[in-house]
Amino acid sequence: MKNSKNKQTLEQRLNKIRAGVLGSNDGILTVVGVLFSTAAATSNNFLILVAGFSDLLSCAFSMAAGEYASVSAQREIERAVIKIEQRKIDRDKNYARKTIARNYISWGVNRETAYFIADELIQKHEIESLVSAKYTLKIGEYVNPWGAAFSSLISAALGGLFPLLAMLLLPGHLKFAGTIVATTFAVALTGSLAAKLGEFHLRPAIIRNIVIGLITVAIHYYIGKLFLILRSAYTII
Repeated sequence: MKNSKNKQTLEQRLNKIRAGVLGSNDGILTVVGVLFSTAAATSNNFLILVAGFSDLLSCAFSMAAGEYASVSAQREIERAVIKIEQRKIDRDKNYARKTIARNYISWGVNRETAYFIADELIQKHEIESLVSAKYTLKIGEYVNPWGAAFSSLISAALGGLFPLLAMLLLPGHLKFAGTIVATTFAVALTGSLAAKLGEFHLRPAIIRNIVIGLITVAIHYYIGKLFLILRSAYTII
């Protein structure tokens, strides 16, 4: 039972870290997008600061709210499933055994072995084993909604600081190039963390994140230029 609890704690930590990585990546890309759109349309540092900082805050709180809602919904689903299955167990003492065994039989396990496995699982954790076999749902896997929200809030804000500080602190002739470098470094870092946590290849994850980041920069830069052209055309008219 102790090992199971430790395992659940590890899964909860990994889920929280994954939420943090995703929050960081979103913070980086949304903030750099707004910065390049604004900086391409105006050289006013105050307006760039207001736009970038406002977007950083809105992105961070949006990510936190979305993570809270998502994890809360997952936990509610988990509780509802447990409640339904517990009622079925209370009505039929063999329900869990038959359901788990049928699940293993559907995977190609012979009937005798399937019921043997079901008996072993029920002796250890009846409701947990039933829910896992029937729904592939691990009880207690999800983190606390407030913890997930706070993790997303902080990570999105920290991620957005990379391009924001680069754009605001670097001298004029280095603003764009320096912000691109800062963004590239930041998304490469989140890509490497995602690869490590997901246990997949490091290089494709980093390259994918960098390409997406550069495309985001390019799109928003030209959006800002488009608004600048439209403003000039409106002034002429």
